[in-house]
Amino acid sequence: MEITFYRLLWIFAVYAVIGWGIGTAVAAVREKKFVDVGFLFGPWCPAYGFGGVIFAIFLQELKNELLFLFLGGVILSFLLSISTGFILEKIFHKKWWDYSRKRFQFGGYVNLPYTVVWGIAAVICIFFVNPFIGKLSGLFPKKIGEIFLFVVYILLCMDFVGTVVSITAVNRRIRKLAIISNVSENLQKAADDMGKGIVGLVLKHMSRAYPSLEAKKLLEARQEKDRLLEEEKEKAGVFAVGCSFYKLVSLFLIGAFIGDITETIFCFVTTGRIMSRSSVVYGPFSIVWGLGCVLLTALLYQYRSRSDGYIFVFGTVLGGAYEYICSVFTEIVFGTVFWDYSAIQFNLGGRINLLFCFFWGIVAVIWMRFLYPFLSGVIEKIPKKAGVIITWIMIVFMIFNIAISGLALGRYTQRKTEKKENVTAIGAFLDEHFPDERMKRIYPNMIFK
Repeated sequence: MEITFYRLLWIFAVYAVIGWGIGTAVAAVREKKFVDVGFLFGPWCPAYGFGGVIFAIFLQELKNELLFLFLGGVILSFLLSISTGFILEKIFHKKWWDYSRKRFQFGGYVNLPYTVVWGIAAVICIFFVNPFIGKLSGLFPKKIGEIFLFVVYILLCMDFVGTVVSITAVNRRIRKLAIISNVSENLQKAADDMGKGIVGLVLKHMSRAYPSLEAKKLLEARQEKDRLLEEEKEKAGVFAVGCSFYKLVSLFLIGAFIGDITETIFCFVTTGRIMSRSSVVYGPFSIVWGLGCVLLTALLYQYRSRSDGYIFVFGTVLGGAYEYICSVFTEIVFGTVFWDYSAIQFNLGGRINLLFCFFWGIVAVIWMRFLYPFLSGVIEKIPKKAGVIITWIMIVFMIFNIAISGLALGRYTQRKTEKKENVTAIGAFLDEHFPDERMKRIYPNMIFK
């Protein structure tokens, strides 16, 4: 099935509704009553919509590799559950679901047995559901389909904005009331206090849909000690305490630089040539490595006391999945391949290979055991005021760097794949400042599709 933006909009909408229906049905059977599990008021769950979209984008080419298709569904659902749960908790300061009491769980966001179900679901989606959606979207003229989708997404956006505004009001009200007892009781008291308005409806809706919105159990002794230490540092005015925003940004910049230098040295040792491994046109920065360091740190921070074997296995699987996703993403966006492992044994579509996956596992151990503790200590010694200023300067620089690199890559691809064209002012600027010779030096291993 050809993946187009129009078809992805259909996939998102259909999966959001189907996911809501299945989740509500399962909850109704479990609770023996109707339970609306949706985050929003409408009959849709955006998380399932995003799941359908990422399955369609990243797993379609694995249709002939059934085992890897299943594993891809497991890994992508794992990453989606963690990112969705983490973002919702950071925005609303509550966990919308919590598997902390389950035996096989990760961070409370993921129940590992459920990911197996997602893996099976991925196979079903690619083989049956997505082709059905393709036929469904082709039953009527595209213009009518576009109008229908426009109405659906307008309603979805209105629902989302209204829910976010209402929950924000709920959080403010609960803080004012300073209620610290059971959260479920607090929500009902707040609803009674605020009457029958929209905020009261939101409170009652959330308390019914998410009974797990209760005070979390105390962390283990070591984690609690670390938390208290981080609080003391924060009160003392230490810069980038714990796994904070400024810490992650700093690690991204350092990881991007170290990754670029490491790859350059590796290429020199193995090939005898010094070649650029940078992702951007200005400076030795590998975005893949920078994001990889952030991802490893964010996901493994609370598990950093686990065994080396645990971290190695996690890093191997996560690193392989991450590299595969990056390869698909860059090919879709830029129409180019930045690396190709087809000549190496045990590769998957030339995008990843088993040896380099093991390398990611080794890097994960080295990072969490040695580099992260050292770099974290160095970062926290930076004066807070100076650290904030430097961080934002680097954020602006990297945003500009990534943007101009994307434009230069797009233009480079056009020059290589299109014979005749009308050159715009931006195109002429890019031709002058980023000619083929310069782009070839920066991206020596690019393969045009």
